Amino acid sequence: MAKDNNTNPKKPKFSSWWIYGLIAIVLIGFQFIGSGNLSNQEKTTTSELQEYLRNGDVEKIMIITNARQAKVYLTDEALNKDVHKSVSEKPMFPSTAATPQYVLDYGDLQNFENEIKKSKADNDLDTIVDYDTDNNYLMDLLLGILPFALLIGIWIYLMRRMSGGGGGGAGGQIFNIGKSKAKLFDEKTDTRTSFKDVAGLEGAKEEVEEIVEFLRNPDKYTSLGGKIPKGALLVGPPGTGKTLLAKAVAGEAKVPFFSLSGSDFVEMFVGVGASRVRDLFKQAKDKSPAIIFIDEIDAIGRARGKNNFTGSNDERENTLNQLLTEMDGFGTNTNVIVLAATNRADVLDKALMRAGRFDRQIYVDLPDIRERKEIFEVHLRPIKTSEKLDLDFLARQTPGFSGADIANVCNEAALIAARKEKKAVTKQDFLDAVDRIVGGLEKKNKIITPGEKKTIAYHEAGHATTSWMLEHAAPLVKVTIVPRGQSLGAAWYLPEERLIVRPEQMLDEMCAALGGRAAEKVIFDKISTGALSDLEKVTKQARAMVTVYGLNDEIGNLTYYDSSGQDSYGFSKPYSEETAQKIDQEISKIIEKQYQRAIEVLTEHKDKLTTLAERLLEKEVIFKEDLVKIFGKRPYDKQFDEKGQEITETERTAEDRDEDIIAEEKA
Repeated sequence: MAKDNNTNPKKPKFSSWWIYGLIAIVLIGFQFIGSGNLSNQEKTTTSELQEYLRNGDVEKIMIITNARQAKVYLTDEALNKDVHKSVSEKPMFPSTAATPQYVLDYGDLQNFENEIKKSKADNDLDTIVDYDTDNNYLMDLLLGILPFALLIGIWIYLMRRMSGGGGGGAGGQIFNIGKSKAKLFDEKTDTRTSFKDVAGLEGAKEEVEEIVEFLRNPDKYTSLGGKIPKGALLVGPPGTGKTLLAKAVAGEAKVPFFSLSGSDFVEMFVGVGASRVRDLFKQAKDKSPAIIFIDEIDAIGRARGKNNFTGSNDERENTLNQLLTEMDGFGTNTNVIVLAATNRADVLDKALMRAGRFDRQIYVDLPDIRERKEIFEVHLRPIKTSEKLDLDFLARQTPGFSGADIANVCNEAALIAARKEKKAVTKQDFLDAVDRIVGGLEKKNKIITPGEKKTIAYHEAGHATTSWMLEHAAPLVKVTIVPRGQSLGAAWYLPEERLIVRPEQMLDEMCAALGGRAAEKVIFDKISTGALSDLEKVTKQARAMVTVYGLNDEIGNLTYYDSSGQDSYGFSKPYSEETAQKIDQEISKIIEKQYQRAIEVLTEHKDKLTTLAERLLEKEVIFKEDLVKIFGKRPYDKQFDEKGQEITETERTAEDRDEDIIAEEKA
């Protein structure tokens, strides 16, 4: 690759300013030639001129009246003298007119004439004295033309800037404002991303690879009567790899690839968005087969008719209408495929989502444990890691992380290792990176009073104790009272990756979250504001149980959640005031019940809670091993195989039986 880059160096772009510069150099050269600056002339004085006259060396004196200058011409005999050796050489540029050897600046013309006359009379000289004026016609012409040339030049420059030729931005492109701002991907100069760089996302990758194959080999599909799809919509949470997938398509497809953002269509002028859509598809059709990628399409693809209270013409709707027409209207070219990405598919217009426009909706979900391992492998390629680094362990430690989050973890781990002056990135660096990203920056110098520190320690110990004693609560990793970010302490959990959640699991998690405040109540008989984030989390969970998932007996199997995001309720709630009051009561009941439950658990294990808090005050950071020493082995811990699948009780029993058989055979 390096050789290819060296053999094809980037050629400098031709600029019209080079021509202007060359013309200026030529004009300056003519000026020098015309003024005699390049000829062999020397300055002389009046006394030297008198001496030359006495010696009979001067043939002619030309007095330039308008320049107060005299030009001295020597005789042929005088040029052979050593005195005039410096001016005897021929000029660099030959001239038809005679060139003077000396130039003299005089003061008063009359005095100068009298001195010359006296010298001629005293020495009986026949030196010719003549008079002339020095006119530089080229310079006069330039001075006359220069103001007009400057005005014309400024006008041309402004016109080019306004038309986009001078590299002006979107605000300066007056005459080119309706042109598309899509970037055409060039596989020769741009950094190439392939499908090998996209880890995980097997299903989405297959769908997109098929689209690329459509464009490479269309006969394979059209021979059976099939049609090439019009478009594919990539939907998923932020950071899951939607844009990366599009970059891989640009790198793999051997066709022109136009890339732009949804906001590039939006402008303050009316009709600009629709004009840019038309220009974009025109460019794509001219280069067909081609791919158009619109990132963050929700900027122009929102449902029409919403939030238009004024009744005025909506520029975004006009842009969307033009996009709909171009994707599936009269005269459309089937060799142009549109890729789009968004994390807000719920707000997109229904007409945009129908078959014939975006034929395929590819959901790019958060990676599971196996996909996270693959993503780690990709991002760890340029990083120097220790040989003992366990990728399965890293994948288990990062549940709910997106591809972008994992890339950030790898980069942060490398920075932490470099900060500690290590030669390779170790397992601990990755764990520190996860803590840094999830919790924030450590603030060891934060001023905390002993009383506050004790309260924080019991608060975090309460979380740890309740989660340890509850079956469905997330297993604990470590507890710390070192301030991070906005939190004064934290209990780190490793949540299970569940596809469905049962009520008892949600209730146990709520109880564990309320364990901090419950511990403050049990130990100090006082509560504090330190449980704000816990209360926020618990309230959201309780509200979801009642209003979204239908997990409350009093409200029943109802949900007030609209997955389309296009509900027709407006500002009004989809339930009555009586139901709203009942919902609030049920939410409060659920939370208070779990709070009392947390108090009961902590009261039962008060001695262990105190031991844990004291150890936490001593060490500031304690791990799962410390909790095992205090509470004993947790009865609810689950075991996982290499693929991240949970080992059931039956499988575990069978494994134990096999181990016993092997032990008996050895005996």
